[in-house]
Amino acid sequence: MEYLVTVVEQASFTRAADVLNVSQSALSHQIKALERQVGGALLERLPRGVGLTPMGRAFLPHAELAVRSAGQARRAARAAAGAEGGELHLASVHAIAIGVLPEVGARWRRRHPGVSLVVHEYATTDELCERMERGVADLAIGPRPADWRGPVVPLGMEEIVLVMPADDPLAGRDVVRLPELADREWVRCAMEPVVEGRLWLDWVCGKAGFAPRTAVWTEHSSTAVRLAAAGAGIVATPVNVAAGVDCARVPIDPPWRRELTAFSRVELTGAAAAFVDLLRAAQPAPAPAPASGRGPGAG
Repeated sequence: MEYLVTVVEQASFTRAADVLNVSQSALSHQIKALERQVGGALLERLPRGVGLTPMGRAFLPHAELAVRSAGQARRAARAAAGAEGGELHLASVHAIAIGVLPEVGARWRRRHPGVSLVVHEYATTDELCERMERGVADLAIGPRPADWRGPVVPLGMEEIVLVMPADDPLAGRDVVRLPELADREWVRCAMEPVVEGRLWLDWVCGKAGFAPRTAVWTEHSSTAVRLAAAGAGIVATPVNVAAGVDCARVPIDPPWRRELTAFSRVELTGAAAAFVDLLRAAQPAPAPAPASGRGPGAG
């Protein structure tokens, strides 16, 4: 199954053999043996690479979960035995990865230099949860997942602020009310979550009685913040994402907040539990978000 997953990830028998440090003939032999065991072809050779057959598409998610669960089991066993070394795999949405993980990751390296971190980043909470269900990481950091069957640990509330140039007329304000922004232009991000079937900014501005005027669309929240700081438009973003950028950060009244959590498929032990302790120490104490100031749930 590890060989199959690697061939699919690399889209090539040649590259997969290099990654696995085996010969192509040994790799092909093991794939054929697996296909005999399951009763049909899992892969098909295409003009440009390798693809999955319908049977292979059905088989792959279970193979990925089995392979990654085996890796997690080895890491958990080493942690329980007090062994230093190895890796801790983390998964997060992009905005949280760039806003929360740098400081905590630096603390981790100082305290646990023998355990390296591998970070997997995703665009939305839905994608993050889907990949976690398939075993991509030991621990996820993101907004509270809906209907999650494993442990979920609250970390605190993350405030969403407006970012604008330091010389903007609103930059010196303590807070801004959303209706005041009806005539302003916005920088929007493809990672923006969906609320009740609408993009979050459209939804929240609609509740305030206007449609947001979009000036720029971009792919990543970090790019959106820098565009807003340069004057391309205002942007709503987690306050941590704007850290270190020369810009004004102004809260909304009533405030926009979203809960941050750590979650996993299995009980948190060893390195994963230790990392959650660092996350909790780095975040503000949990507090309920006002019902009238609903913040984005993902992104």
